[in-house]
Amino acid sequence: MNAHSIDQGDLMARIIVTADPTEQGETPVLLEERVYPVHVASDHAAAQLIERVGWAINDAESREPTELARSA
Repeated sequence: MNAHSIDQGDLMARIIVTADPTEQGETPVLLEERVYPVHVASDHAAAQLIERVGWAINDAESREPTELARSA
């Protein structure tokens, strides 16, 4: 097995929320979370996951005006 091989057991769903890249080429990661079946096993757990995703989306959106102001 080489360094790029992935065992089937190593695969896991992930949610990644990033903002648009900045002028410096950076792409801030605002949420990176592995997602397991337990995260959607109940309405409560699923609602918590969606809430975290929503927070990350709001954080990304709030960064946008700052980045636009810098480029103007």
